[in-house]
Amino acid sequence: MFDEIIGNEQIKEALKKVVMENKASHSYMFVGIEGIGKQMIAKRFAQMLLCTNEHQTGCHECKSCIEFISNNHPDFLYIEPDGNSIKIEQIRYLQRKIQEKPIISDKKVYIINDADKMTTEAQNCLLKTLEEPPEYSTIILIGSNENAFLNTIKSRCMKIAFQPIETKEIKQYMEQTYNMTNMTQNMLEAFQGSIGKAIILKDKKEQYEKIEMLLDNLDKKNIIDILKLSEDIYQSKEEIINILDYINISLLKLAKRNIKYINCIEIVENTKKRLNQNANYDMSIDNMILNMWEEVN
Repeated sequence: MFDEIIGNEQIKEALKKVVMENKASHSYMFVGIEGIGKQMIAKRFAQMLLCTNEHQTGCHECKSCIEFISNNHPDFLYIEPDGNSIKIEQIRYLQRKIQEKPIISDKKVYIINDADKMTTEAQNCLLKTLEEPPEYSTIILIGSNENAFLNTIKSRCMKIAFQPIETKEIKQYMEQTYNMTNMTQNMLEAFQGSIGKAIILKDKKEQYEKIEMLLDNLDKKNIIDILKLSEDIYQSKEEIINILDYINISLLKLAKRNIKYINCIEIVENTKKRLNQNANYDMSIDNMILNMWEEVN
């Protein structure tokens, strides 16, 4: 059931064992960075729990699996943010549905994706269900920011911490799936162990190569030339945080050549803060590039 999902082998084996031994907990918390398979594994786990085949969990053939695959399973509910958050009304709906007995399977499974975006009111509402869950239910909370959960929520869930995927596995996956070859070490590090991030960045290879060229020439060219080389940064407002992270990865490598590049990392971090505070975009990028150029020259 988990064969097509890369990484976190120990977690996958542990979940298989839970299903085979019929020892599923009433509540889980899947936590880890974005793009490492938490949601995919949660859905496969849910299908396995709901499967009615006595000899093979997640068989793809029983009525339960067929209904699950078609997104029409009456004993399964998937909740995700409504706008920027998961609201109390969504949790109240879960509470109403969870009291209904299973229809096809012996169990009911509820996944709350991006559960770390639940409002405080929604979390407090969910707490009532976590304290006294129906015996047939399993609730899976998925999130990347564990600190966003109330301690009372965390104390009632079995925490499963997902680890970043190894660089060599991401490299192999991107080569085989997307024919993405000749990735620089900086690009591989920019993926940060996340398949999801690698997929997002896969079409940006040329852009990131230009950024590396810009940084390589930071201490060799005048500021006019540097500003010309910075065109891709100016035009990438929607993904600027990913680009700034990539710049810092490259700066760390360049610091081996010139220690002054270390100070440039702080300049980039300060730029992130200003942008998060809704500072003027063009002015922030101008100041960052100018300050970095001055730092290494």
